[in-house]
Amino acid sequence: MPFKKVHPKKVSAIAAEQIIEAIRDGSFAIGAKLPSEFELADRMGLSRPSIREALSALQAVGLIESRPGSGNYVLKSPSSNEKENAPHLIESEAGCLEVMEAREALEPPVAALVAQKVTPGKIINLKEAINEMRIQAQSGDFASYIQADKKFHLALVDAVENKLIICALVPLINTIDQKIYRKFTHHYYLKDSTDLERVVDLHGEILHAIIRKKPDIAYERMCEHWRRMREIWEA
Repeated sequence: MPFKKVHPKKVSAIAAEQIIEAIRDGSFAIGAKLPSEFELADRMGLSRPSIREALSALQAVGLIESRPGSGNYVLKSPSSNEKENAPHLIESEAGCLEVMEAREALEPPVAALVAQKVTPGKIINLKEAINEMRIQAQSGDFASYIQADKKFHLALVDAVENKLIICALVPLINTIDQKIYRKFTHHYYLKDSTDLERVVDLHGEILHAIIRKKPDIAYERMCEHWRRMREIWEA
C-alpha cells in the first residue's frame, strides 16, 4: 500500500515551513525584513512563543538572521535541503518550553538538596564554574558563557552525590547544546553582557545559599532563574 504513517507536527515546525515557502516563492527576497513576531503570530493564528521557536530554528540553519532592535532578515534562498532542515530540527529537538518546564520542575529541589549535604570539594567546583561564567559574561562571549553555565549546572548535579539523580538530570542539562534552545536563549534572554552578568549574579545567589546551607533560599533562587526565562518566553 502506498501510504505512510502520519505523525502530528509541532505548530512551530509548520510555522517554519510557511516562512520558508514565503521566502522560496519570492514574497521575501534576500535581505528583506520579515514581518514582526506579532504579525506572524496573528497571520498564522499561533502564539508568539511558537513563532519564536520557528524563527530560532530558521536562524539556527542560517536562513535568516536577527538584528537587535530591528527584526529578522532573510540571508539566503532556501535549497530543497534547507526547506527540510529547520522543521526537522524543531521535530528532532526538545521544545524550548519543554526544556524550561522540566528544568524548572527538577533543578530547584536539587539545589535545595545540595545545600543540605554539599562538601567543601564540591563547593570549589561550583565556585570555579561561577568565576568562569563571570569572566565570559564580562567579555560578552555568549558561546563560552553558555559552556560555563552548563559546567555550573552539571557541577550542581554532581554535588548531590546521588547516582539516580545524576542519571536523570545530566541528559536534561545537556539540552543546553540544542541549536534552537541556544538561539532562543541568546536572542531573548541573554542578549548582551548586561543580561549575562545579571544571570551570573542570580547563579551566585544560588551558590551563596548553598554555602550557607540555606536550602529554602537555594530552591527559591533556582526557581527565580527559570521563572524569569519562562516570563520572557510567554511575553
